[in-house]
Amino acid sequence: MIDILQLYMNQPTSFMKINQPVPDFELPDLDGNIHRLSEHRGRIIIVNFWSSECPHSERTDKAILSMFVQWQDDVSMLTIASNRNETPSALRKAAETRRLPEVLHDADCRVADLFAAQTTPHVFVIDREGILRYCGSVDDVTFRQRTPTRFFLDEVVESLLEGHLPTLTETPAYGCAIVREV
Repeated sequence: MIDILQLYMNQPTSFMKINQPVPDFELPDLDGNIHRLSEHRGRIIIVNFWSSECPHSERTDKAILSMFVQWQDDVSMLTIASNRNETPSALRKAAETRRLPEVLHDADCRVADLFAAQTTPHVFVIDREGILRYCGSVDDVTFRQRTPTRFFLDEVVESLLEGHLPTLTETPAYGCAIVREV
């Protein structure tokens, strides 16, 4: 049984807020090369908390990659694996199978905690100046609605590409819980 008080006590005391700057962080990719958020400043950045095991991540990978093809000149995507129960070899295999260009490994959940990411997928969109403009779901799929009718991530990124602040800033994240303890 999960102790709700313990979960609450383990939550970060400060985390990313909409319309606030995102602090720099660094994470290794699956080959051990270090990547910094600041390397992508000047571009729109999608931070996608991801899982090799979650069917919701697998489903949204296809949608995100198809959107990303049209944005790749102006948008960076940081796919972050934060589940403590997923091995680097499982991450690598899933990334290759799904044709993800790169996966960063957040082995100690430090960056997931910074963002207060709860699920996979859980996406955050940062504008060209490093300001958080959106957090939540990729689309409107839920337990009751299995087919997406609205792609929140697309709406937000397209708005930023057109030079406008998105009208949609937060949606509930939907997917598998990030495993922080093994």
